[in-house]
Amino acid sequence: MSGTTVPRRRGRPRREETADTRDHILTAAREEFSERGYDRASVRGIAKAAGVDPALVHHYFGTKEQVFAAAIEVAFAPALDAPEALADAPLDAVGERLARFIFGVWENPATRTPLLAIVRSALNNDTAAAVFRRLVASQLLRRIAGRFDRPDAELRAELAAAQLVGCAILRYVIKVEPLASADVEQIIARVAPVVQGHLTGP
Repeated sequence: MSGTTVPRRRGRPRREETADTRDHILTAAREEFSERGYDRASVRGIAKAAGVDPALVHHYFGTKEQVFAAAIEVAFAPALDAPEALADAPLDAVGERLARFIFGVWENPATRTPLLAIVRSALNNDTAAAVFRRLVASQLLRRIAGRFDRPDAELRAELAAAQLVGCAILRYVIKVEPLASADVEQIIARVAPVVQGHLTGP
């Protein structure tokens, strides 16, 4: 009959719906974690924002911790390209290259906003911090350390990351002046030699 609405079947979504539905949930999750933080965000709230049943969120991702892990991996993806940015850099230029890449990610509003949500959640919640730590350790720091043939390469990579992350938190999250409004090129010029020292110095 014309004009009759065919009810949608319950249960798992059709295959062609899967990718779009999953991405829609992840987008809603990033927004919820950004606005509410890890503690106040909930699977029910994420589902409501995505316009789906909470059971569907659990179906795709599992627990809230797993939703957060999936959401931040997507949001953190631009920063995870840092090892590739170092791939063709001379050893005496890796500090400048890494600093320029990381600050470039933070300076871009499109990539800065989800990063802010990640960092704020990680600073305020132990579970979120553990998820963030696993992601950074396994997909960023170890890959950067693999660029250097040194017995303490992982420690060096962590120290370099601490320098960059600390500056980023002060500049973009806490917004300490004059760092928050300083020209990014000036910051890179001062931070890069320190990062270089961590990675390749004695």
